[in-house]
Amino acid sequence: MQVQIHPSWEKALQPEFESSYFQNLIAFVKGEYQNSRCFPPGKLIFNAFDSCPLDEVKVVILGQDPYHGLGQAHGLCFSVPEGQVHPPSLQNIFKEIEDDLNLPVPKSGNLQHWTKQGVFLLNATLTVRAHQAGSHQKKGWETFTDQVIKKLSQEKKAIVFMLWGGFAKKKIRLIDAQKHLILTSGHPSPLSANRGFWFGNKHFSQCNKYLRSRGDTPIKWG
Repeated sequence: MQVQIHPSWEKALQPEFESSYFQNLIAFVKGEYQNSRCFPPGKLIFNAFDSCPLDEVKVVILGQDPYHGLGQAHGLCFSVPEGQVHPPSLQNIFKEIEDDLNLPVPKSGNLQHWTKQGVFLLNATLTVRAHQAGSHQKKGWETFTDQVIKKLSQEKKAIVFMLWGGFAKKKIRLIDAQKHLILTSGHPSPLSANRGFWFGNKHFSQCNKYLRSRGDTPIKWG
């Protein structure tokens, strides 16, 4: 199983890659990919890291699990490849951006252009078995991605962390709120959004206001 990861991350995360829990995790993942249909494709498991180098991270958006439908997951949380129908959560993200920044809803659900601007689109669990949500949880991915969040908090300054929903909000304990901006809200899924916990959070304009205040280039969310 070939994976691609940017050298900046590979060097920073080498202690994790060499740890016993990670070796066990990779053995599990390799077995799953050999014996079952899993997502994303093996070479895209670390796409979030390969697309957004460590020293360029300005914003972190945290998801929970990759999409488990055919052709949806490509290693970036909430994102789908060109030509894929926008999943409900992504539809609601685009609606909030439209309301917040007066930007039209894009045709493509591929968020790769965000990663090129320093938006790190991290799922807490990086793989999943087809059509079985949460099937690769509690196998070691969460330990790994918690360390990633800790490293970003400790080694970087002035990152905007967007934590949506109960699962993501639990990661606040890993982040130094004195050094970074933490934005929280309900999850963009219809279950949460339709109950009033998502729309109107204005995270995207708040993020850009903070970046400008630090002398950083704002994100082009459209």
